Parts: sequence; C-alpha cells; structure tokens
Amino acid sequence: MHTGPIVRVRNLVRRFTVKGVLNGLDLDIAPGEFIALLGRSGSGKSTLLRAIADLDHEATGSGDLFVPERISVVFQDSRLLPWRRLIDNVILGLRGSDARERGLKALAEVGLAGRETAWPHELSGGEQQRVALARSLVRDPELLLADEPFGALDALTRIKMHGLVKRLVSIHNPAVLLVTHDVDEAIALADRIIVLDQGVIVADLPNAHHDDDIEQLEHTAATRRLLLRHLGVGHDGRALAPEAVDAAH
Repeated sequence: MHTGPIVRVRNLVRRFTVKGVLNGLDLDIAPGEFIALLGRSGSGKSTLLRAIADLDHEATGSGDLFVPERISVVFQDSRLLPWRRLIDNVILGLRGSDARERGLKALAEVGLAGRETAWPHELSGGEQQRVALARSLVRDPELLLADEPFGALDALTRIKMHGLVKRLVSIHNPAVLLVTHDVDEAIALADRIIVLDQGVIVADLPNAHHDDDIEQLEHTAATRRLLLRHLGVGHDGRALAPEAVDAAH
C-alpha cells in the first residue's frame, strides 16, 4: 500500500528544439487521485503525459520521474486494431488463463456486454472509446493516463462518457491524469485541476464536489471563472491582456 505519492515528478525538463516544452516541472499524484490538466495549446500538457508514460523518446531533457509499474493510456483516437474483434482488442497482450473472462467483464462494465465478437468498424465513436477504456482498465492499472479521450465525440456522447468514467474510476480506483481543453469537463470529473503555462504549473486547485445542487452550481461558476482567467479568457469570452493573466497566476 502506497503511503506517499504514486507519481512523483521533480524538475522535469523536456525539449524538442532549443526552447523547452517543460521547464523544471514538479508534480505529485496521490493514489486514487483524479487530476485534470488544462493549458493552452503548446503549454506542455501532452508532453507531460507522454513523459510519465515513457512515450517521449524523441524529446531531450532531464529530471526525475517516479511512476507505478501498472500504467494504462487512453488517447483521443481509440486505437483499436480493425482486424481484431472487440474481445481480442480488449485482452491484447493480457496474460493468464482468465484473460477472456476478464475481457468480457470489462466490456460489460462499459455497457458492451454481448458485443465481444463485433468488429471495431461496427461501433460508433463513443462505443469505440468505451472499448478503449475497457482495454485500459482490464489491466487493473494503478495509474490511468487519458489524453483528450473525449475530444472527438459530440457533446451528448461526452456527457455520457463523463458519467461512465466516474463510475469506472469509483470501481477500479486508479489515479487518473486527464489532459483536456474543456474547463467544464475538468470541473465535472477531477478532484484537482492543474493549469500549465509555458511548461510550468501556474495553478493547482482542489475541486470539491457538493451534494447540494446550489452549492455545486456556485462552485462550478466560480471555479470556471478562475480557470478561464488562468487560461487567458475573460468572463465575456475575450482574450485577456497579458498583465491580467499574470495577475491570475
């Protein structure tokens, strides 16, 4: 049982050219903690996720990374193998005599029981992402990394996926690092919201969830305003002047 952070990042630097994408970043993630990572394009969100997943071999840099052994990654593209049926996609690389049983259970958890012999092209985009979630969670990860997994879905499907993710996380209890551009998605899902700017953390906010609807609405509105300000957007949707953004940081 972990008594400290399950992920520990210290002084992380990553660059693809002379200019750094991550510039001395520190981050701790506790076991079971759900973190949403926001930031403008080029802020380093996906680079941080890929560094934690050990998928950034094309980058140069330095720093210390402590991560758990069992990590799963979900991308915006479901990355299903079109020549394999759903059950074979879910249990791909999974070892053990109970692999198929575990795969069937994972498909049932995402609402696709009975679809195990279907082909990926027979599914909608939302259903394909459900399979991708099943494939990630069937491995019982200690850390789930999600890089804009709902970015290609329509608004209604995204809302449904939010509910599914909440339920699955409560069942499997991994730590989660979600990269998203969607402020409302971050508020809806995360325990903690981090904003990156120019490769460093400029905001790190706890995100409480209230049972009282009025309290939740007030919290959501206030948190949304603050996050948008950190992202350089005013209450009217217009870009803020640089000095206003600096004041928010």
